[in-house]
Amino acid sequence: MSNIVKADGAHRSAAIAIARVICILGVVYVHAWTGLNGEALKALRGTGQDDLRWLLMELFGRSAVPLLGVISGWLVARSQVTLDWRRHVERKARTIVLPMILWNIIAILLVSGAAWQLGLSAPIPKSVWWTVNEVLILTRNPDINVQMPFLRDLFLCMVAAPVLVRMPSWSLVVVAAIAAACHIAGFGPPILMRASILVFFSIGILAQRGGWAERVAGTPALLAAAPFALLMMAQLYLVVTVGDDAWPLAQRALDLVLRIAAAVAFWRLAWALAASPARPMLLRIEPYAFFLFCAHLILIWLFGPVLGGVFGKMGTPLYPFYLIAQPFMVLGVVMLIGAGLRRVAPGAAAVLSGGRLKRPEPQTVSRLVTA
Repeated sequence: MSNIVKADGAHRSAAIAIARVICILGVVYVHAWTGLNGEALKALRGTGQDDLRWLLMELFGRSAVPLLGVISGWLVARSQVTLDWRRHVERKARTIVLPMILWNIIAILLVSGAAWQLGLSAPIPKSVWWTVNEVLILTRNPDINVQMPFLRDLFLCMVAAPVLVRMPSWSLVVVAAIAAACHIAGFGPPILMRASILVFFSIGILAQRGGWAERVAGTPALLAAAPFALLMMAQLYLVVTVGDDAWPLAQRALDLVLRIAAAVAFWRLAWALAASPARPMLLRIEPYAFFLFCAHLILIWLFGPVLGGVFGKMGTPLYPFYLIAQPFMVLGVVMLIGAGLRRVAPGAAAVLSGGRLKRPEPQTVSRLVTA
């Protein structure tokens, strides 16, 4: 049985900030530049570099969406602002939807512009409706900023949050179960692009009610990581022996359970890092995490091929070093851009970062619990 750690607000807030950093860095691995199309990637299936890429994507990227969704649900369940529907939705529209729209517009201007003017291999506008969907994500996932459906679905969860936080726990479990069934069956679009996000959001509300954050934090690290490790091995076995999508319903069900286990493991890791010497460095990075989430694919589209000319495409000898370094290279560029924008155009920095870069570097993260 796990021990429940004492609820230390500063430590918990630091753990939330650190979880955001490690999760969003993991997202970059999911979208890392390879220089190859789908057929070429299939040809490398089973090679050492393909295994390394799969491991980084599954190990670090797997935790991102579930844990970020759980944290979002936990925070809205804790905030009194959530009960004021109009104020709550206006705030989330300003900090989630507006940045999403602006970053999608920037992506079209820069990435499609580079494709049109410089011959970059990237999507270009096909029609007015393509452009509208690319910006607003109404009925399909975007072609450029493929990470943005998370923000779109998260906002819809936020719109429903004043209702969800008032529901009794048993009915919230029913909502999560229905969303899980939709995820497994492949339902969701165009209402939710990823029905699993509602699962994680609902779990976050339940976690706040049940004190699960402290329960997981009190669990021995190896015990918290064990389900994730075992399920990873099961998934790897299925991928190797039966291939992708051989049993789609079973594989999507395993995927969902694996993501929940990943959220547990990485929350326990974030809690440990909040008490480690790495804490100050990670907290300095956190104000740039949302900026990193929104900007990283634009940078990968534009500069991945440039650095790929130095390191080589996937399958070449130096590529593994490039692959491992990509999140940290992108983070460095994002922090330079964000810091510069903060100085010369603080209003733009505030909007594009969802409000996180509007102030000088924080000396404390105690305000995160009201984010």
